[in-house]
Amino acid sequence: MFTLTSAAARQIQQTANSSGALEMALRIAAKVDADGSMQYGMGFDDPKDEDMKLDLDGVAVVIADESQELLADTVLDYVELEPGEFNFIFIDGRQSQGAPEPISGGGCGSGGCSSGGCGSSKRTH
Repeated sequence: MFTLTSAAARQIQQTANSSGALEMALRIAAKVDADGSMQYGMGFDDPKDEDMKLDLDGVAVVIADESQELLADTVLDYVELEPGEFNFIFIDGRQSQGAPEPISGGGCGSGGCSSGGCGSSKRTH
């Protein structure tokens, strides 16, 4: 099951407050690229009937059917990568090799996450 840490939940809630997305859910997505790398994405969105709906640490999370299996053992965390540099990372529990990749870029729907964004990232298997 997809989970998130309390640090990630706090940051997501702060971002929702500051960007006016309080009524929206956080959509999490994943796909495997042709080269075998995993690409993650997230942003605020309205839930659809067919989405998996989760309430994780007070955060409404939705996952489309096509991403559910890929995210089954994944943890979303918010960590300090370098002194003063915080970012979200996806930790795939199904693979133990390599360090988790930070996500970068824009995202989180309307406003971005304050330190580094809620965009997407690639992770090679």
